[in-house]
Amino acid sequence: MSSLDMASLPVEPNVQELVRSNPLKIPEKYLLKNIDQQDKPKSIANTSHDFSSDDIPIIDFSLLSSGHAEELNKLDLACKEWGFFQLVNHGVAREVLQGMKDGSAKFFELPLEEKNKISMSTAKGTREGYGQASVATEEQTLDWSDALVLNLYPSQIRNLEYWPTTPRGFKEAIEAYASEVKRVGEEILRSLSLTMGMEKDVLLGLHQDLAAALRINYIPPCSMPDKVLGLSAHADAGTITVLMQEDNVIGLQIRNQGQWVSVKPIPNSFVVNVGDALEIWSNGKYKSIEHRAVTNESKARMSYASFIFPHVDVEIEPFDHILESSGTIQMYKKVKYGDYLIQCLKRKMEGKEHTQNAKLGST
Repeated sequence: MSSLDMASLPVEPNVQELVRSNPLKIPEKYLLKNIDQQDKPKSIANTSHDFSSDDIPIIDFSLLSSGHAEELNKLDLACKEWGFFQLVNHGVAREVLQGMKDGSAKFFELPLEEKNKISMSTAKGTREGYGQASVATEEQTLDWSDALVLNLYPSQIRNLEYWPTTPRGFKEAIEAYASEVKRVGEEILRSLSLTMGMEKDVLLGLHQDLAAALRINYIPPCSMPDKVLGLSAHADAGTITVLMQEDNVIGLQIRNQGQWVSVKPIPNSFVVNVGDALEIWSNGKYKSIEHRAVTNESKARMSYASFIFPHVDVEIEPFDHILESSGTIQMYKKVKYGDYLIQCLKRKMEGKEHTQNAKLGST
């Protein structure tokens, strides 16, 4: 089973074209409804002052991969207290990062008919390709963004018909970037195995033929940034997500202690977050945290999210040794990961609904 094999309803026209044709018009289906005041999108300048980007943990990958005890402890605390951290000194060449950004920018500037050659196909039941990646019902409020979504690993599940052939060299840039993110992701999993009190390769063993998918988000400028979201608040269904942001456009916000905190990009870094599978394995010690993307009036923003998933046949539930060492009650049901992912993909990514449904006692 592909990690992205559930259908998405078609959306016409796409958001980028809406802005091109009339930058001041926001169709009703994109406008937020019945949203709490504390969740209303605000300009970056008006977000909470109790927490800031400076509070978000920064992890040094070079120290982590060498087994540095203090850095492993920082990773453990970051996953417990934030569910997010910024990763520096990861060793991915700047040329590889820039190649991905340049190729993506050129792709989204292509004429719509060219991009639509690899549009998501409801007939084929896939979320791969170009379009809006999370449209589950006709009634939902839509995100102010377009996306290019691709299966990356294992290589044999790639649907190359959805890989862009233009602009020239973009496919190769994606390949180079994906290979490096896979390397980084595998090393993070090894470190997480250690912080969870296991042998270094235990988590990797639950990711046989490591599954990974890429989502490149394009969020156009918006004339009413307080009334729409580029990406709705959600948590990720996988094990970890490795995100590259633009260096000069802030848009990512994470929920910490009920407040939305803007994540200021650190040039040439990644943002890494805990996914649902890791929350379940850790019995809630590590948290998959809600995050979202806000818009702004003047600039488009792109982001590059690589999702790393457990093997679909793996049964996930809290590890016995974590329950025993902490003396806590098991909070989550045992579930086959492929079944969990299917349930997540059937509905719009929204809040923490999926892990709430995975808890024992839920119906």
